[in-house]
Formats: sequence, structure tokens, C-alpha cells
Amino acid sequence: MRLAPQEIRTYFTTFSTANRRSVFQVHANAKLMIETLQSYRDKGKFAVHAFVVMPDHVHVLLTPAADISLEKALQFMKGGFSFRLKSKFDVWERGHFDRRIVDRNAYEACVRYIHANPVEQRLVSEPHEYLFSSARDGVSLDPMPLWFY
Repeated sequence: MRLAPQEIRTYFTTFSTANRRSVFQVHANAKLMIETLQSYRDKGKFAVHAFVVMPDHVHVLLTPAADISLEKALQFMKGGFSFRLKSKFDVWERGHFDRRIVDRNAYEACVRYIHANPVEQRLVSEPHEYLFSSARDGVSLDPMPLWFY
């Protein structure tokens, strides 16, 4: 097993809405979350390898840029969305779950888990049917990092 160099890291992260409210059941909010992810991806803050925006939480497989910590990447995603949403209510639960991905098998398992999440929650029958997931055709994603090959 080859480990990723310390300065190059990929994470599976999950963050939930405050009180697990179904913020993303509103399609405009789910689209705004995806636009926020894509915006910071396009600015080079992090690479996005897979994602799903569920009604009350978000899963992302990402690699922060070399000069960006995971915490800063999460601040961009969560804070950037909150700023764009302009809600008077708390949007996010404090904290997040994350796991560093150390090899190709773990990477591929995360992609499968993320894409299967809407199926497991009985929102769709097939991963590609879910509107707010990287399993859909035409979604811009970054390739698997080279250190997993």
C-alpha cells in the first residue's frame, strides 16, 4: 500500500445542516450548494472527486490545494454557501466528519458510498437519477489523484 505524501491529501467529509433540517429538499438550495462547490473548485481551492447533496447533509470527496487546510476548505464550502443563501437561521451543525483517504481502494469505496447514498435513502432507484450528485452525467469533477495509481 502506497500512502499519500503528507502535503498531498484527499478526504471524505460529511457535514450536516443545523438540527438536520431538510435545507436541500428545496432544489434551489441544493443547486446553490453545488454552485458553491464548483466555484471554489474553479478557483483552485480544492479538487472535487465526488459529491452528493442530500436533503440534510453533504458528502464530498476532495483534495485541498497544497496551501489550503481541510478546515479552510470546509469553511469555503459551508461559509460560502451560508453567505450566498443569506439565511437568518443557522444553516450548519458545528463540526463535520472526515476521514483521510490513504489508498485507491478506500478512494473507490468512498465514490461508491457517496453515489449510493440517495439510493440507500430511497430517494431514487439508481445513483445517476439523483439530481444533486456527481453520479449524474455532465458534472465537472477532478480525476483521481495520481498518488492512488
